[in-house]
Amino acid sequence: MKLRAPLNILLALLAPLASTFSLRAQTPHHHYLAIDVGTFGGPNSVACAPDCRLLNSSGAVVFGSDLPLPDPFASNPNDIFSDGNLEIGDLLVNGFSTPLNSIPSGYNAFPIWLSDTQLVAGVAENGLIDPATSYPEVIATTWRSNGTPVSLGTLGGNGSTAVSVNNAGQVVGAAANKIEDPFASGFFGYTDLWFPVTTGIHAFLWQSGFMRDLGTLGGADSSGSVINQAGQVAGFSFTNGKVNPTTGMPTIHPFLWEQGAMKDLGSLGGTIAVATFLNDNGQVIGYSNLAGDVTYHPFLWDANGMTDLHTLGGNNGSAIWINDAGQIVGGADLPGSQVHHAVLWQNGQTTDLGTVDGDPTSFAHAINSVGQVVGCSGNLGPGCTGRLHGFLWENGGPAVDISKLYPPFASGLKQFVTCCINDLGEMFGAGSLPNGDTHGILIIPCDQNHPNLRGCDYSTATVAAESEVPSANDSAQRVHAATPAATLANRPVAAVGHREDVTPR
Repeated sequence: MKLRAPLNILLALLAPLASTFSLRAQTPHHHYLAIDVGTFGGPNSVACAPDCRLLNSSGAVVFGSDLPLPDPFASNPNDIFSDGNLEIGDLLVNGFSTPLNSIPSGYNAFPIWLSDTQLVAGVAENGLIDPATSYPEVIATTWRSNGTPVSLGTLGGNGSTAVSVNNAGQVVGAAANKIEDPFASGFFGYTDLWFPVTTGIHAFLWQSGFMRDLGTLGGADSSGSVINQAGQVAGFSFTNGKVNPTTGMPTIHPFLWEQGAMKDLGSLGGTIAVATFLNDNGQVIGYSNLAGDVTYHPFLWDANGMTDLHTLGGNNGSAIWINDAGQIVGGADLPGSQVHHAVLWQNGQTTDLGTVDGDPTSFAHAINSVGQVVGCSGNLGPGCTGRLHGFLWENGGPAVDISKLYPPFASGLKQFVTCCINDLGEMFGAGSLPNGDTHGILIIPCDQNHPNLRGCDYSTATVAAESEVPSANDSAQRVHAATPAATLANRPVAAVGHREDVTPR
């Protein structure tokens, strides 16, 4: 590991945000410090959203980072790491950068999930090409806090993906087996696998060096989505092998796996329903087709069964993140159109979180324990393509462009998405440079949880509302989490530029 530039040096280059805005209604926010986490010498560092956890409770982050080396598979049109540079993971803890290299004989690697115990789950190439698909093979991988990669293997096939790891080191994901499967390509479109396979796919639970096949709900394929601290696993599976005429595939239902048993959670009437997230209370969220398989709605499954969370009056919606208080965020269509807005569902109420700067659409990616919501706003397609602004919604709203809460980057970096927020109010996202490169951005609030940060403006920032969406009636009152054990006052952070602390495999 190599110590990066100290925080006080980097922040001395940033002038405190002095401007306020005076449009329509205003709402108070903290000022923030925003830090470009840089790269390992290549052009890009990449934040995955919205189904990743890249920021943990103590402010550590993981992300993909380019090296100044060519990707050996760059000439392969099926290369999923497509910018031409070799890419590995970067674990940033209290300013210390640890490279997350690929597994032996492999090249590229990418982290997807970071636990509060600094365990990382993700994928790494093994250096082989799948003869059936011509894609580079990608294998589920974990990294310890010292950066050591551990290949989790497969269930006999040519690929696997680790998508979530809990604090105890239990890892969940999906892995290919050896059984030829005519439905594999269709099922692949709903999974987090990083390349298509021609054989069966099963959800797995990996623990202490052993990959356990979690089976299915009766069909050929299944996939794990997330594991909570109790070891419960949420995912989805074919329930049989009968093809539905509306989808051309067998029925897919979400499941909850615990104590060796996989429970079918049903659907909202359609033949495709997928679990996206699970909280520590065993509540599962996702989206489900309605009867006829023409539209889909977000759902919550708990002890009372599956509940339709509904949309904003339009056809479709999906739930992406749920905190332990049962607050749920995602996106849903407006009436009479396919335009979608970020949504908060809580206590039976649906709150439109609006957009920023006159953007037509938005989507919420995450919510912390005190009800702060982050996501993206812009001229968006599904999954926040064409994203323009990262937003923060808190204290009843409205949504605000986060970049208005911190000083501008001298480099011209412009934030376009925020994918993660922890209970300290720290955020992680990504932005674009004038030359089109992408960098990760760590965003730290100037508040009582982060005292004595050099360059921090501890006054209240007043930012105009860019949206006229009504506030939630039952908005959660903000409280502050405990001060982290290591204060951030002298925390070294990433500086933009070449880093020589990486030895690629």
